[in-house]
Amino acid sequence: MRSLIDILDLSVDEIASLIRTADDIIANPAKYAEKCRGKKLATLFFEPSTRTRLSFEAAMYELGGHVIGFSEAMSSSAAKGESIADTVRTVSCYADIIAMRHPKEGAPLVASRKSWVPVINAGDGGHNHPTQTLADLLTIHREKGRFSGLTVGLCGDLKFGRTVHSLISALSRYEDVRFVLISPDELVLPDYIKTDVLQRGGFSFYETTDLEAAMPELDILYMTRVQRERFFNEADYIRLKDSYILTPEKLVNAKQDLAIMHPLPRVGEITGAVDDDPRACYFKQVLYGKYMRMALILMLLEVA
Repeated sequence: MRSLIDILDLSVDEIASLIRTADDIIANPAKYAEKCRGKKLATLFFEPSTRTRLSFEAAMYELGGHVIGFSEAMSSSAAKGESIADTVRTVSCYADIIAMRHPKEGAPLVASRKSWVPVINAGDGGHNHPTQTLADLLTIHREKGRFSGLTVGLCGDLKFGRTVHSLISALSRYEDVRFVLISPDELVLPDYIKTDVLQRGGFSFYETTDLEAAMPELDILYMTRVQRERFFNEADYIRLKDSYILTPEKLVNAKQDLAIMHPLPRVGEITGAVDDDPRACYFKQVLYGKYMRMALILMLLEVA
C-alpha cells in the first residue's frame, strides 16, 4: 500500500505515467467511467476547501466510485477530541482510499502511518499540496509539451506559498529550467529552497521586484496572492500590492504563447480583464486537477 504526501514521493517516470493516464482520460472518458466501481473515497477535510474537495469528489464519481466524508472538522469526531490516528483508522475501515486536508503540517503523514488504505495529502498547512502540483504539471505539459528548457516566473508570496515550493521542487528534476523569482523583499523565497534545491541543482535563477521588466522572457507566469496578513503594517502592504496585480497592460510585452497560471483562489491579483486572454490558464488548471486526481486514484488503488 502506498500514499502520496509530498510531490517528491513520485518519481519523474511516475509523473510521466500519471500525465499519460490523464491525457487518455481527457481523450477517452467513457473508458474510465467504471474503473472504480464499488470503490469508496473518503474526503477528510479538517479545514475549508472548494476546488480541492470538489475536485476529488468529481474525480471519484467520474471513475464510477462513491464518496463519503466531511468538509469541516466540526462535522467530525475531531470536535469531540478524537485523534487523527483514531479518525483515520476508523475511516479506513469504511473506505478504499482517503484524501485528507488538515491545517497542521505533517498531519497527513501521521495519518498515512496509521491508515490501512492509501492516504493522499490534499494540503497540510503551509507545507505540501502535491495534487495541486500535479495539476500544475499537467497544465504545463498541455500548454508547452515539455518541462525542460522553460523560463518560469513565480510572482507574489514566495515565502509562505506552499504551491510555489512544491512546483519548484517538481521542476527541479528537469533539465535547463530557469526561474525568475518576483516578490517584494518581505516575501522572498526561503533561503533553504534557494540553497538546497536551486543552487545545489545548478539551476539558473534571479530575484527581482519588477514583474513588468521580467515579463518578456517568461514562458510560464505563476501568480500567487500577496497576503495582507503577512505584513506588520498596512502601509507596507498598500505600497506593494499593486505591483503584483496582473492586468492586460502588463502583458503587452509578454510572449504570445505565455501560460498564465494561478493555484487559486485569487483575491484581486489577476484582474477579470485577463480572463479572456487566450494565455490565461488558471481555470484550465482547475479542470486538469480533476484529471490528475483521477489518474492518481487509479495508481494508488492499482486499478488497471
